[in-house]
Amino acid sequence: MAAIRMGIMGFGLVGRQLYQHSLEHKRFDVVAISDIGRPEILHHLFSTTMGRDVDVRLERNHLISERGRARLMPADHPNEIPWDAFGVELVVDATGRFHSLPELTPHLKNGARRVIMSKPPVEAIDRVILSGVNEDAASSRDCIVSAGSPTTTATGLALKIITDAYPIEYASMTSVHSYTSDQSLQDYAGPDYRRSRSGAENIIPNSTPVLECVQQVLPAVKGKLSAYTLNVPVQIGSMLDLTVAFADQGVEAEGINALFVEAAKARPELISTTNDPIVSSDVKGCSQSLLVDLRGTMKAGKRMVKLLAWHETFGHARRILDVADLYADLDARADRLDGDGPPNGNATREVQS
Repeated sequence: MAAIRMGIMGFGLVGRQLYQHSLEHKRFDVVAISDIGRPEILHHLFSTTMGRDVDVRLERNHLISERGRARLMPADHPNEIPWDAFGVELVVDATGRFHSLPELTPHLKNGARRVIMSKPPVEAIDRVILSGVNEDAASSRDCIVSAGSPTTTATGLALKIITDAYPIEYASMTSVHSYTSDQSLQDYAGPDYRRSRSGAENIIPNSTPVLECVQQVLPAVKGKLSAYTLNVPVQIGSMLDLTVAFADQGVEAEGINALFVEAAKARPELISTTNDPIVSSDVKGCSQSLLVDLRGTMKAGKRMVKLLAWHETFGHARRILDVADLYADLDARADRLDGDGPPNGNATREVQS
């Protein structure tokens, strides 16, 4: 089976991690990367942040690896990228800048069969897929898809594991999150008062799209979830502080931990547990989306249990490929059923010229 030709828009941290994962995943071949950075700087950042043991060199405007060549090209907007010139079938938008159908549809117009966002959408799109939560909802007819975010997937996974075993009355999640690339190092006038303050010096309360996204894909928590984020001056490693109120007073901390231990055995690529006294920097390079800190689980009162879990963007980049893999399977089955239909016969979103 020929590898699926992939394009990446945005070669920041998630884009670089995605490219690194793709080098080990033979189903996908990254053939084009769009970013406004200079090729030599993009290569330097990849080489220094992804590990020097990864053999990727720069030749003019191409990244060269054992897997092949990826063309680096500058572009500031999806409508500027000629994906069709490279035979790109799948685009991952890893910029975090484009969240809506009008912004993302140009990827389809320019030749891609499907677009996967690395962040949650701000309005309705074809589908949001969180690995381990709602893969069954995916359809080969989905053209613009979100793979959620690190926090969204971690929260969705934790709540699905719990609600599959016990009915809940309410859940409250606080994300203690490393600072992000859109935060300023110094105080600088931004979109709101708190995000105008230095991300390197402050704990900054912030809103999160987790609330809407998780409730959309996990009906068991609809109307029962609140969520908030604290951005902290840490570069890598984020933590969920999740408190769940159960309908049954008999739920104990030990029982919740046992659920996650069993879940980690069933889906080790998604979930892990630890009894070690870890801190945020220990999570670097974690390829799972949920690392449950078993030491942090405790019962509070008669019905509430609090748990702590860790995650980082490296695991999220792997989940983006998992979502791409899921759709590749769906497309292969749909194409077999279509017989002699066109290769993009299942991408039904109308693209206006």
